Amino acid sequence: MPVSAATSRAHKAIVGEPEVVEDGRAPGVEDSPAWRALKHAATALQGLQAQDGSVPDAADHDAAASLVAEITGAIGELAPRFPHDAEYLGACVADFARWAEQGFGVPDFLDSLVAFQPQRHRIDGIRHLVVFPMYTQNGSRDRHVEALLVEVIWPEFIARLETEYANRLFVSLRLVDFTPGYDTNSAVLFPETVALREIPAFTWGGIFQDREAARYRRVVRAAAEITKLELPADAARMLADQDVAEQAFVMWDILHDRTHMRGDLPFDPFMIKQRMPYFLYSLEELRCDLTAFRECVAIQHRLQERAEPLDAAEQAMLDNAVRVQYAVIFDRIFRFAITGSRVRNYDGVGGQLLFAWLHQRGVLHWTDTALAFDWAEVPAAVVALGDAIDELYWRSIDRPKTAHWLAAYDLVRSVLTPHPASQWARGLPDEVLAGPPKGYTDAVLDDEFPLSMFYEALEKKMRPVIAATAGIRGSD
Repeated sequence: MPVSAATSRAHKAIVGEPEVVEDGRAPGVEDSPAWRALKHAATALQGLQAQDGSVPDAADHDAAASLVAEITGAIGELAPRFPHDAEYLGACVADFARWAEQGFGVPDFLDSLVAFQPQRHRIDGIRHLVVFPMYTQNGSRDRHVEALLVEVIWPEFIARLETEYANRLFVSLRLVDFTPGYDTNSAVLFPETVALREIPAFTWGGIFQDREAARYRRVVRAAAEITKLELPADAARMLADQDVAEQAFVMWDILHDRTHMRGDLPFDPFMIKQRMPYFLYSLEELRCDLTAFRECVAIQHRLQERAEPLDAAEQAMLDNAVRVQYAVIFDRIFRFAITGSRVRNYDGVGGQLLFAWLHQRGVLHWTDTALAFDWAEVPAAVVALGDAIDELYWRSIDRPKTAHWLAAYDLVRSVLTPHPASQWARGLPDEVLAGPPKGYTDAVLDDEFPLSMFYEALEKKMRPVIAATAGIRGSD
């Protein structure tokens, strides 16, 4: 079938008046023949695409055109199940058609990306069909056509929380099904990953809390057993119940995400297109997590001190404010610290930093091969680390960039031991200090702050558990 004919039929199915229009929850769509056909065609098309998303071999163009026809036909068949995405799905079909008609060069899906506005439909249980040529963060760097079915997680207590902690760009999601690009560690859906002819103003960002919660539960359960950690009741409940864990992660992420744009920031909060020593990213991500922790402590105290009874949403907010505190600590020290390679692993350094900070302040103990916490003292110690990073940021507004880098290094090395061969630890030579910032970044070792003996031993035991979380879903 020619692409143009398939596209025309799909477009009519999207913009016409289907006999049945659903409310967007699309139950069972993941088992439908149309979704299976779309997923199969998109996966097959990936095998023809170069890293930039193009189909460079002219001999593959007929096959690519046939696969695009299958994709757009399936989108047209599925579109009535997603009435809230009608404009986007119509634009997506048109973008596929233009890509094929122009010879399968580097794809451009700007029109469909601009039409896709999931932040306008933050309704618990509503679903989206998402099809773009894109790479997946923490997954593949190939900008290939990926197809996803996703479901919004938006309980009433989060809707209430968002009125106080506004974050209009944040979309909380659950993975229903996906093509191979998401059979990885990627837990985000970001518009900047899509192949575009120009960069628009981005209006949303999605995080898959079901994946975050599922791998948290698997990793923390194993780590607690290995370290003989006795978990508090609220922490144990997250490990026993996926829904409970998901809601805690939604609360954590909405607070974390908004923090990137708030505070005394000496630099672009998302550090876009900036080359800096990777431990600067460690501090920024940790700052956002510790701000979420601090706000949850404040929410807990405020709601516990209320004289009048809490309604259901307030009680859920209180319960999850407590759980977020455990989630931040355990995800950071058990998963972040030992996940990924040791090549500029900024999340790893952040986890190591939190663990060492708590240990050195006497609220975390590794004694007789067992891990324990003085839980009554932990919140103040965690907040103190957040305060130290905030103080660094506040002072650095008045510092040159490289002086800020040096001060940040001093903060990290005051807690973590640098590599013995570190030029930064010994003191950068005058020619580097007097030179451009590139000399500073070039002098940073790939593993500037190696794992401690505790983490070396833990990583060996946890390696297969962490590896098994790639591609995990909440239903796994």
